[in-house]
Amino acid sequence: MNHADVARRMLEALGGESNIKAAAHCATRMRLVVDDEALINQNALDDDPDLKGTFSAGGMFQIIVGPGDVDLVYEEFTKLTGNKTVSTEELKNVAAQGGNPVSRAIKVLADIFVPLIPILVGGGLLMAINNILTAENLFGPKPLVEQFPVITDFAAMINLLAAAPFAFLPVLVGFTATKRFGGNEFLGAGIAMAMVFPSLINGYEVAEAIAENKMEYWDLFGLQVAQAGYQGTVLPVLLVAWILSRVEKFLHSKLSGTVDFLLTPVLTLLVTGFATFIAVGPAMRWLGDTLAHGLQSIYDTAGPIGGFLFGLVYSPIVITGLHQSFPPVELQLFATGGSFIFATASVANVAQGAATLAVAMTTRDEKLRGLASASGVSACFGITEPAIFGVNLRLRWPFYIGMGTAAITGAMIALFKVKAVALGAAGFIGFVSIKASDIPMFFVCVFTSFVISFAASFAWALHLRRRTPAVVADKTVDVPSAKQAVSAPVQDSEVIAELASPLHGELIPLAEVSDPMFAGGKLGPGFAVIPSKGVLYAPADGRVKVAFPTGHAVALATNDGVEVLMHIGFDTVKMEGEGFELKVQKGDIVRKGDVLVEFDIAAIEKAGLDPTTPVVVSNHRKRGPVEIIAPGTISAGDHAAKVHPKLLAKAD
Repeated sequence: MNHADVARRMLEALGGESNIKAAAHCATRMRLVVDDEALINQNALDDDPDLKGTFSAGGMFQIIVGPGDVDLVYEEFTKLTGNKTVSTEELKNVAAQGGNPVSRAIKVLADIFVPLIPILVGGGLLMAINNILTAENLFGPKPLVEQFPVITDFAAMINLLAAAPFAFLPVLVGFTATKRFGGNEFLGAGIAMAMVFPSLINGYEVAEAIAENKMEYWDLFGLQVAQAGYQGTVLPVLLVAWILSRVEKFLHSKLSGTVDFLLTPVLTLLVTGFATFIAVGPAMRWLGDTLAHGLQSIYDTAGPIGGFLFGLVYSPIVITGLHQSFPPVELQLFATGGSFIFATASVANVAQGAATLAVAMTTRDEKLRGLASASGVSACFGITEPAIFGVNLRLRWPFYIGMGTAAITGAMIALFKVKAVALGAAGFIGFVSIKASDIPMFFVCVFTSFVISFAASFAWALHLRRRTPAVVADKTVDVPSAKQAVSAPVQDSEVIAELASPLHGELIPLAEVSDPMFAGGKLGPGFAVIPSKGVLYAPADGRVKVAFPTGHAVALATNDGVEVLMHIGFDTVKMEGEGFELKVQKGDIVRKGDVLVEFDIAAIEKAGLDPTTPVVVSNHRKRGPVEIIAPGTISAGDHAAKVHPKLLAKAD
């Protein structure tokens, strides 16, 4: 390959230097952020014999060059474009500035809430246990804590542990949101602590305090400011974190040295704090109240159509935290015959939980399965944040299916006039809060919600797996590639190259990994292993073609002409070599079973990353289709795949 010529042709097809905003590369791909993808000559890139395919994802246009060549092409490319080189992490930040507003918003929310998943899952499941122990009419007319007084204090402790993460959720969100917006996360946590300080009127009691004229106010030079807390809210602290980060950045740009060090934190807290209690907080609370009353008006005037619309938007409302403003409205509705809000929330929560459980049933990613199982159960009992932020929003399609299902069953709630007469856990056990005459229809609605959402999500997951098949059966090869699938009969008389598993663990089809580029076969066909031991072995005799200094990826050119890329985990490049010990160098001759890398699985998981290791044949278009064995437990050195000779698909 003439790397300089490839770089020149690539730049020309990309629309020239003026269309390139930033560039980086990984083990196999050029990663680019361009101004306008419409200027890209896709046909020229597709027809280039030295390029293995292209795709666009995450705001980046990516070109598959191949291991051992991509770094050299990148070097020549940057000579042509000037100094537009960035790290892969910096490139993600550049890419995040592009894309449509919905995609950008979802990514921002995911960045903020994904780190909070463990505490939300734990608190959510504890909340479900507490609801079971304290719900009336669930196991008799009295709750379990009254039937068995010995567990009263046990239930109280569970309630404390369950309620704390949600009561102080603004502190957690303030930390991660400020960090995401580029500010000092500890300042963000500090301003959020002020928003839930115990001396303030608890956020859950603000409406009642105002109604009973018990709200206390600060007198700020004649301006009356309510001493209202924001426990359990999300939207106010998100906006506050953004304002704080902007104020802090502005002060850093104007001040320097010791003055910056001393004054920036003080002024940032003062400006943001006064803005929070004077304007931002009350405005967000007003927005929540307005939304709640508006939804009630739609429901009253539109009937099932209103129920459909409310069911459709309920889960997105949960994302913003505005659902915390509904209880005061519901308390008013209870006095006038009952609340549709709780019943609709129940079917929406169950729909999200069912979609998450379908993900748990269909994925082979152990980490995702564990998270989806726990958070799916939590959602079905009323706590959906772990399921929404941890699973459904990340995959998107389960969230959309849950929304659609909630719209259908929300219309059913309105059609049959199912109403609640008390607050409770909005899920399966929510029947204890429903008007007695409406309980049978409530069960019909929530079970319908579960069945539709679970079935649709399960079917869609199977469709995604079939769309990117990775196992050859009945001598028919179906191999996804960056451009198209290749189907051809296997001729056993030809020379076949064999690959062993490079890891101990569980072999899974490549289509089931969490990374969409590997799952879609963009980097070549193959398989993946969920490792049980942190040692990567050579899958065949050959020569080391690529050995990343960080140790997270190694590529071999086997003696049979197969180029194999092994990528330990996803996004592990950001660990910068921590937890990895590379045992080989580029150009080394290795034998099957030689140790290539030793790595720490626990360190990868502690960093919040997935250690699942894809093993792909990057030159399959030249070498031939790939056949893997059936999924299951496998040991390093066991036969894992065959690489067949290149065969042309038969013409019709």
